[in-house]
Amino acid sequence: MRIALFSDTYWPQVNGVAMTLKRLTEHLERRNVTYQIFVPRCEDELYTSNVHGFASFPFLLYPECRIALPNYVSITRQLQAFQPDLIHIATPFNIGLSGLFYARKYDIAHVASYHTHFDRYLHYYHLQFASPLLWRYIRWFHQSCLATFVPSQETAQQLAAQGIDGIKLWQRGVDCKLFHPGKKSAAVRERYGIKERFILLYAGRLAPEKDLDIIPDIMRKLPESLRDEIHWIFAGDGPSLKELQDGVPANTTFTGYMKGEALAELYASADLFVFPSSTETFGNVVLESLASGTPAIGAASGGVQEIIQHGRTGNLCPPRDSDMFAQSITNMLQQPDTLKAWGLSGRAYALTQSWEAIFDRLLVNYEQILRSKASRGKPFSA
Repeated sequence: MRIALFSDTYWPQVNGVAMTLKRLTEHLERRNVTYQIFVPRCEDELYTSNVHGFASFPFLLYPECRIALPNYVSITRQLQAFQPDLIHIATPFNIGLSGLFYARKYDIAHVASYHTHFDRYLHYYHLQFASPLLWRYIRWFHQSCLATFVPSQETAQQLAAQGIDGIKLWQRGVDCKLFHPGKKSAAVRERYGIKERFILLYAGRLAPEKDLDIIPDIMRKLPESLRDEIHWIFAGDGPSLKELQDGVPANTTFTGYMKGEALAELYASADLFVFPSSTETFGNVVLESLASGTPAIGAASGGVQEIIQHGRTGNLCPPRDSDMFAQSITNMLQQPDTLKAWGLSGRAYALTQSWEAIFDRLLVNYEQILRSKASRGKPFSA
C-alpha cells in the first residue's frame, strides 16, 4: 500500500492526535509501508522527504495547535508523483480539506478518523449555538469516506446518531516500556519539595473543556485531615493555567508540559491520577497512568469510561460531580491495600493494549477497504 496522511496537527505538537499520528508513521516504517504525510509546519520542525509541512499560525482557542495555509497546487503535484492507494484524513480543517478535495476529484479511496468532540467543546467557549452547523459540516466531510475510524464505542454511538456511516473502531495503545511502575522515583519529591504523604496527578491540557474548574471544589470538599496530606501536581499548560493557579492551595505544583521519561516518573510516583474531563473521545493519559501502576479517577463520560474499570482499576464519577470525586479520592487513599491491587490491575490491563497490535489491525482495515472498493466500487461499511 501507498498511504497519504493529512492532518492539521502533528509531532512535535503536544496533543493526542499529533502523538498518535507520529506513532502511526513510525509503525508504517517498521512495516515497510510507503507513506507521505501533509501537516502544518512549525519553525523548529525538521522534516524528512516524506513529511510535507505548510505555513501555519497558532489557533486562537488552541495556541498549541496550528491553522495551516496549504498550497493545493503543491499538494496535487506531490500526490500525482506519489500515486497513493489510500488517503487517510485525520482532521477536518484546512489540510484535511485539501486531502478530501483531491481524493474526491481523482476518485482515490479515502478514509477519515474522528479524534475530538468539537461539539462538546463549543459549550465551554459559549458557542453552543453553532453545534447544528458544525454537525452539518462533519456529516458533509465524512459522507464520501469509505470508513470513519473512532477511538471508542461511545464516539461510535455519537457519530452513528448523527447519521455518519462506515464507522470502525480504532483504539489507542500505550508504551508499557516507557510508562512503567518501575519509573517511580524519590527524585520527584525532591525536585518539587513535596513533604505530603500522597501525590495526586493530573496530566493534560489546562483548558475549560477538561472540566478543571471543579478541581478547587474537589480540594475543598476533601476531609481537612486528608487535605493537608495531599500534594497536587498538574502536568500541562493551556488557557486555564492562571485561573487554576489562583484557585488552588499552596501544596500544588504546576510543571508545564511534560513528556518522555519525566512524564513517566510523574505517573509512577503519583498515588492517584485524577482526570475530571467529560469530553474525551478516548483519554490517552488515563491509559498511560494505568500502565504506570497508578489507579485513576475519571468522569463516567466519553472514552474514559471504557478505559477505567470501575472498582478494579479506579473509579468513575458522574461528570462534574465534585462531591463524588472528593468521596472517591478519600475512599481510595484510605485503603492502601485496595489502591495497590487496583494499580496492579491497571498495569495488567494496559499490557493488553499494545500500539503494535492496534496499528496492525488498522493496516488490515486499510487492506479490506481497498479490496472492497476494487471489487464493488461501493463505500465500505462496518
